[in-house]
Amino acid sequence: MRLHRLDITAFGPFGGSQSVDFAELSAAGLFLLHGPTGAGKTSVLDAVCYALYGAVPGARQSGQGLALRSDHAAAGTRTEVSLELTVAGRRLEITRQPPWERPKKKGRPGTTVDKAQSWLREYDAKAGAWKDLSRSHQEIGEEITQLLGMSREQFCQVVLLPQGDFARFLRADAEARGKLLGRLFDTHRFAEVEKRLAERRRAAEAQVRDGDAALLADAHRMQQAADGALDLPELTPGEPGLAEAVIAAAAVARSTAREQLTIAHCRLAAAESAQAAAERTLDDVREVARLQRRFAEARERAARLEQRAEAHRDAQARMERSRKAETVAPALDLREAADLEHRRAADAEARARALLPASFADAGAGGLAAAARRTAEELGGLESARRAEQRLAELVAERADLDRQERADEDVLQEAEAWLADWETTRAGLQARIESAQEAATRAEQLSVQREPARRRLGAARQRDQFAHDTEDAQARVLAAREHATEARAHWLDLKEQRLSGIAAELAANLTDGEPCAVCGATEHPAPARKVAGHVDREAEERALAAYQRADEQRAEEEQRLSLVREALAAATAEAGDTPTARLAEEVEELEREYGRARTAAGELHAAHEEQRRAEQEHERRIAIRQQAAVRAASRVGHRDRLDRERTDLEEELTQARGAAESVAARAAQLERQVALLTEAADTARIAEDTAQRLKDADARLADAAFRAGFETPQAAAAALLDDDAHRELQHRLDAWQSEEAAVRAVLAETDTAAAAQLPPADLDAADRAAALASQRLREAASARDAAARRCGELDRLSARSAAGVRRLAPLREEYDRVARLATLAAGTSADNERKMRLESYVLAARLEQVAAAATVRLQRMSSGRYTLVHSDDRSGRGRSGLGLHVVDAWTGRERDTATLSGGETFFASLALALGLADVVTDEAGGVRLDTLFIDEGFGSLDEQTLDEVLDVLDSLRERDRSVGIVSHVADLRRRIHAQLEVVKGRSGSVLRQRGAR
Repeated sequence: MRLHRLDITAFGPFGGSQSVDFAELSAAGLFLLHGPTGAGKTSVLDAVCYALYGAVPGARQSGQGLALRSDHAAAGTRTEVSLELTVAGRRLEITRQPPWERPKKKGRPGTTVDKAQSWLREYDAKAGAWKDLSRSHQEIGEEITQLLGMSREQFCQVVLLPQGDFARFLRADAEARGKLLGRLFDTHRFAEVEKRLAERRRAAEAQVRDGDAALLADAHRMQQAADGALDLPELTPGEPGLAEAVIAAAAVARSTAREQLTIAHCRLAAAESAQAAAERTLDDVREVARLQRRFAEARERAARLEQRAEAHRDAQARMERSRKAETVAPALDLREAADLEHRRAADAEARARALLPASFADAGAGGLAAAARRTAEELGGLESARRAEQRLAELVAERADLDRQERADEDVLQEAEAWLADWETTRAGLQARIESAQEAATRAEQLSVQREPARRRLGAARQRDQFAHDTEDAQARVLAAREHATEARAHWLDLKEQRLSGIAAELAANLTDGEPCAVCGATEHPAPARKVAGHVDREAEERALAAYQRADEQRAEEEQRLSLVREALAAATAEAGDTPTARLAEEVEELEREYGRARTAAGELHAAHEEQRRAEQEHERRIAIRQQAAVRAASRVGHRDRLDRERTDLEEELTQARGAAESVAARAAQLERQVALLTEAADTARIAEDTAQRLKDADARLADAAFRAGFETPQAAAAALLDDDAHRELQHRLDAWQSEEAAVRAVLAETDTAAAAQLPPADLDAADRAAALASQRLREAASARDAAARRCGELDRLSARSAAGVRRLAPLREEYDRVARLATLAAGTSADNERKMRLESYVLAARLEQVAAAATVRLQRMSSGRYTLVHSDDRSGRGRSGLGLHVVDAWTGRERDTATLSGGETFFASLALALGLADVVTDEAGGVRLDTLFIDEGFGSLDEQTLDEVLDVLDSLRERDRSVGIVSHVADLRRRIHAQLEVVKGRSGSVLRQRGAR
């Protein structure tokens, strides 16, 4: 990797754009990067690292993102870093822009954040032009890491050699060295191997313990199944011999269980035979007892039948008389129906005769019918008189209606004449209203055109007055904001100047005895600078800068507001003119009043037209009404005469037809009621005569039927007759008697039942007790047999499962033994690992041995052959061995710890170590050539002779076509190294000055 050019804009302390021509500096092989403290020497290296990896070195990680931007940069200048380099034979250009908080566009207040951007280009030698490769942060990072073959941490250790870190590496313990070497050589895969082996050991151990626990659990289940006949070994999961002991104990338990099962089978067979005999005896006793009960019950039923024999014979006789009476039943029903019908007819006849006059009391059915016919004929003669009476009522109503119409027409004629008399006056008044409303509408239209311009001018005048007042307020706020911003800027610049003057005390506050100085690299600090009263630190400066930025933003906002108010004032003045607002308001108010009056008057136009139209319609209607009333009056005269003549004729006819009644209708109603009563009385008399004859015939037939059935009187036959419910109940009693008698005879005739009755009473309780005892003994024997069978089955099952578990566990136990030996060996805890060295430490020890060998080549030249770095794998205290680093002093021939070196010796030893480490890491990364290196500080601790030797070693790197950049502020180096890159700081930011080799 060779750097060609670096361009920086608004990055770190550089407020503007700066360029570094590494091609010119590298031509000399050795160049110096120098400048005062805080000028930005390290920021140049940060820019190189940021261009390659998108991040600055680890010690300055807090400077990411927005914080990378220079505080000295102009608001519109974006931060950018561009690096041109050659790596793996390819010429590339990398450009990166971190996130940027910029002012919003188009003059809007506030700021917005633009995202970070990256570009990667490659130079095409054939085309003679650059071609774009990618704009993706991730793709560019992966491409650069692959080409360089190292991560950002490795690059910072190999290319940007930080002497302070390697000085600490020399004095660090094995654990700290292991962490640094692990990051550089990426040996975490060996740590992952250790971790993986430990995890596999724990997993295998857990599986073995789980298997032993399951086996022991099965053993406990077998012990429970064997009912205590199994003795378990006193072993825990994981102990050797557990499986063999469990298998042996299970075999003994299975043998014992089978012997117990054979004995239980024999006992069960004997109990089954005894139980069968007891059941047979119990069945015989039960049958004898049943037959004896059956015979006794039959004798009791026969005795009860004998006691009810007389009642049975009476019931039979009653049933016989009922059958005979059933032949007389139709005649009885017929006579009863005839009697009921005759009584009803007699009652109806009596009610009808009670409504007739006394002259008809003794008349028969024929006389009543003749009287009804005569009355009906008289009623028919009144029909003509009834129609005449109805016509007379209609004539009276029609005559009254004519009188009402005449009075109504007279009223209408009077009202119409009165209204028509005032018609001309009314029409003239309506025409005047219409003309006045039309003139008002014309005036309203003229005023409406004037209203809107007047109101706009009044609104503009009011805005003009308000904007004039706002302009004065805005001018006052702008003056105050400008003064505040000027004071804040002066305060910030004063604080910044004070901080730069006392920066030495601020740096001295971080010094620690024994730790190298960040400026000169010395580990001894005899007279550090002290803070004086009123010292200004970084926080105070940043607060002052933030206050100035806020004040400047407030000033810009106030000036923008003033500009907007002035523009609005000019627009309002152009529209309103110079007329006072009060006068314009009076004019608008007067115009509105006139417009309102005109609109009110114009609103009457439509109403006036409508009223005129309605008046004309009313005039026509009144004339038509007057004409129609005259026609109706003439027609009513002839109609009234005709009605009077017809009324006189009808009244004479009705006087003759009414007789003594009030009216013809009343006379007709009397005759209609009389006809109805006579007709009904004749009908009921005829029906009564017919029912009396039928009742007489029914009595004769009933007497004849009773005699033929054997009854002396019809009453005796009626008494012997039974209804349906009584007949069914009596028949049921007779059938039940016969069934019971037959059943009793059948039981008493049975041979087995009679024989059982001759035997002694059966003892059923004794037989039940004997059978129950035999059944209990059988159940106990069966339970014992089943328990023994289950015990054998359970023991066989558990034994088989235990044997299978032992077979499955055997390979797991072998795997566990093998993995446990490997895990303890890799972790350094095995007895076979004599030095207690972990696997990662072993690999790092080999790398450290290579680094020590490579560093010794340069260390011997720097120390004039006195010192040699050697690797030691001895243990230090209780720690682990493998990462020890010692220095051999050729003058004394003794090997001692690197922590005993002096400050200058520590510097060139750490420099040699850093260069050696760079060679080893480069080879580890695939042999990527590193043509440009940087060494950061530490030269101030060397004397003149040692400095010459160190520079000779660095200058010898040119033999391998390398260029080395030394970062230092030591004045003597400026004389010795001609190619220089100087960083000059100032109030507006730092700048770069480049000088090539002379």
